[in-house]
Amino acid sequence: MLKQLPPLSLYVHFPWCVRKCPYCDFNSHALHGELPESDYVEALLRDLAAQANAVQGRELQSVFLGGGTPSLFSPAAIERLLAGVRAQLGLAGDVEVTLEANPGTIERGRFADYRAGGVTRVSLGAQSFDPQQLQRLGRIHSAAETLRAVDELQAAGLKNFNLDLMYGLPQQTLAQAVSDIEQAMALQPAHMSHYQLTLEPGTLFAGRPPPGMPDTDLAADMQLACQQLLAQDGYLQYEVSAYARAGARCRHNLNYWQFGDYLGIGAGAHGKCSRLTPGGLLIERSQRPREPRRYLASVARGEFEWRAVPEAELAFEFLLNALRLNDGFEECEFERRTGLSFALLGAQFTYGQQRGLIERHGQRWRPSALGSNFLNDLLAQFVPSGGAGRENSPVTASAWL
Repeated sequence: MLKQLPPLSLYVHFPWCVRKCPYCDFNSHALHGELPESDYVEALLRDLAAQANAVQGRELQSVFLGGGTPSLFSPAAIERLLAGVRAQLGLAGDVEVTLEANPGTIERGRFADYRAGGVTRVSLGAQSFDPQQLQRLGRIHSAAETLRAVDELQAAGLKNFNLDLMYGLPQQTLAQAVSDIEQAMALQPAHMSHYQLTLEPGTLFAGRPPPGMPDTDLAADMQLACQQLLAQDGYLQYEVSAYARAGARCRHNLNYWQFGDYLGIGAGAHGKCSRLTPGGLLIERSQRPREPRRYLASVARGEFEWRAVPEAELAFEFLLNALRLNDGFEECEFERRTGLSFALLGAQFTYGQQRGLIERHGQRWRPSALGSNFLNDLLAQFVPSGGAGRENSPVTASAWL
């Protein structure tokens, strides 16, 4: 019976950064004063205990330590957290444990300690190798620090690492975007995330746009040229902004995009969980308070609740995730993960095919080349009446471009 439930992951949010980047719309807060490391880890474990009844016998397939800047926390704190997670829920034997890290917040030699504490994968926020671009982006690290961090990763045996890179940066030329990709490939990461800088509402860049932002045509040229270089070097695109060598796709993010389940702990964390009930499949979401002090207070008071996802929103939520993937999805996967009949979408999929936005390959539906470039137009066909805000699918809101 439990085989009907999707895989289960855990997302852990660490909300503090040394400095808030002007383009960042994530839930991150500049650190003022001492990091409440011990109290926060204790709150995370209490938060997890409050959600344990949603698991229904499953162990965790992946854990993602995101932020903010999780690497501000010591290896001892991460080890304590992971030991507590293992004791409460259990971890799969081949569990993937990803730590997000900024090169400027890693002390030499610490990656070996993180690995000893249970981390199996690192996502390094390089963003660019151009000193001027790093300054424009408000980054606290240098390109040299990224190189040193990669050296430390490899020395620690953490060869399964991701590099985050951005393109479409202020005053960036096509040659500069290509140079960033070439320098990244020379470091031989197993995975690369390559995404366009967007001016998100509520950020400093949105209120005061930087001069010299590339136009749409130039940004498209950057994307195409970089995709071609990545493909030539064995990095295959499998999602809107994700490229991986064989066997190195991010299991945690794939679980999001395949509409799997995940518990979310930490300030501002979101969760989505499916449960088998006498009435059928129940899909619920959770959301934790964003501000760190409010989060800590809510955990101390034992406040936590799940919200049932209305049936009218389920199809859109599934497609918002699954249509990010180059491989798309099978109809049976839709039915298994949502509890709905795929026949409900027949008219919209026929219309999407007629417009050339979606196509069928064997048993799989996936966006066409045109649909991938105009994903919003494709997704708009499935928006439930009343619309769908970003908060409905916070983890993958960037699909709604």
